[in-house]
Amino acid sequence: MRLTEADHARVTAAVSAAELSTDGEIVTVVAGRSDAYHDVALHWTVLAMLLVLALLAWQPAPVEWLHALLIDAWSETPPRWYLTFALVLMALTFLVARVVLALDALRMALTPGATKTRRVHARALALFRTAAEKRTKASTGVLLYLSLAEHRAEIIADESIHSKVSADVWGEAMAVLIAAVKQGRPGDGLAEAVAQIGTVLAAHFPRSEGDTNELPDRLIEL
Repeated sequence: MRLTEADHARVTAAVSAAELSTDGEIVTVVAGRSDAYHDVALHWTVLAMLLVLALLAWQPAPVEWLHALLIDAWSETPPRWYLTFALVLMALTFLVARVVLALDALRMALTPGATKTRRVHARALALFRTAAEKRTKASTGVLLYLSLAEHRAEIIADESIHSKVSADVWGEAMAVLIAAVKQGRPGDGLAEAVAQIGTVLAAHFPRSEGDTNELPDRLIEL
């Protein structure tokens, strides 16, 4: 999913239009994904290794068959054979799992939804602190952050806005954005969400005389 030049222009125009009626400043940021989730891949790899070890403990016959084939069919299989076989099998499992989970799509599919939500929120908060928090005279900055791979978004507001507008008020803007993203229309969703945010800001922070544009209107794509 990619944003076109027309999408960028549409979102930038939506921000400029929304800010005409409010002292609030809207910053829009889009990221391909919020995290690589390599730690999740490692967790699945370790789980696969443990499952292989459990299967070997439950059914050690392959080790005994191999020992009988290569050494002696009449003697008892020594413990070192079980340990060596387990070590080799776990090493192979680790290598195969790491190669397979190097695929972004598979790694993303195996990442729990709660983990995605936490990572997206953490990335949005970090970007807000960098790009919008206390960057305006009246602390009226709002960040609209969209993470495409996770199909998740965040709206984070500066302290002046947060003290007057509860988080659930942004629900309609979030719903419009996520619905459009799932339909493959991220540009439209961002523009519509910006319009909703502008309506909320205008109700609580109407534009005052002498208000200036303190934060960039353009869509930032990471």
